[in-house]
Amino acid sequence: MIKHLIKKAIPKKLLPKVKAINFILRNKVTYAQDCLYTTVNADFMNDARFANAYAKGRALMLESWGDYQFHWRAYVACWAAQKASGIEGDFVECGVNTGMLDRMIIDYVDFAHLPKKFYLMDTFQGMDEAYSTEAEMKRSHTMGYVDVYEQVKKTFKEFPNVELVKGPIPDTLPLVPSKAIAYLSIDMNCVAPEVAALEYFWDRIVSGGVVLFDDYGFPGHEQQKTAHDAFAAKKGVSILPLPTGQGLIIKP
Repeated sequence: MIKHLIKKAIPKKLLPKVKAINFILRNKVTYAQDCLYTTVNADFMNDARFANAYAKGRALMLESWGDYQFHWRAYVACWAAQKASGIEGDFVECGVNTGMLDRMIIDYVDFAHLPKKFYLMDTFQGMDEAYSTEAEMKRSHTMGYVDVYEQVKKTFKEFPNVELVKGPIPDTLPLVPSKAIAYLSIDMNCVAPEVAALEYFWDRIVSGGVVLFDDYGFPGHEQQKTAHDAFAAKKGVSILPLPTGQGLIIKP
C-alpha cells in the first residue's frame, strides 16, 4: 500500500531515475568514478599489470585535477592498445597533455620492446585559438591547461620509439611519416583538429586498427560526437559508444 502511494506521488518521468537509484542502493556498487556508477563486475581493477601501469600514468596528473580517478577509461585505452600492439602499424595520440594515458599504455603493452613508433601530438599548452571555437576556448580555460612540454619530454625520454610532435593539429600532421597506423587516439576537446586528424590518418589505419575517442559521449562535447558520427557514416562504419564516455572504432 505504502509503495503504491509513493509510486503515485512520483512523476512518471522521474520513475526510471528513482528505480535506478533504488537498484544501486540495494546492490553493491563496484565502480564509482568519472561519471560512471555501476554494480557490474569490475575485476579489472584487481589486475596487477593494469594497476601498476595506471599508477605510473596517474602520477603525471596536474595538481589542479586533485584526486580525480578514471580507471575504467584508462583500462579501455590499455585494452585497445593491447589489441593494436599485435598488428602492423604505429601508434598516434592526438591530444596528450601530460601524457598520463600514454604512459599507462607504454607500460601495459611493454611498448619499449615493440617494433613500433608512438607519436604524441599536442601543443602541450592547451588549445590553439586558430582552430578552436570561442566555446571550446572557454572550456579550455576552465580545464586549467599549462605548458607541460618540458615535463612531457622528461617523462618519455627513456623511450627511444616515442616521439613528441609539438604544435597545433592540423599543422603538424605531415610530421608523422607512418604509412600504417594500428592505434589512433583522438582527445583534443575541439572539433576542427579532431576531424582533421581523422581525415588525415584514416586511410593509413590498417584493418583491425583501433580509433579511440576520449570525449565522445561526455556532456558538453556533443559537437564532437556529431562530427565524428558524420565522419564514420561517410566511411561506412559506426562508432561504438561506451559507458565510460569514450567511443570506439575497429576498422574493418
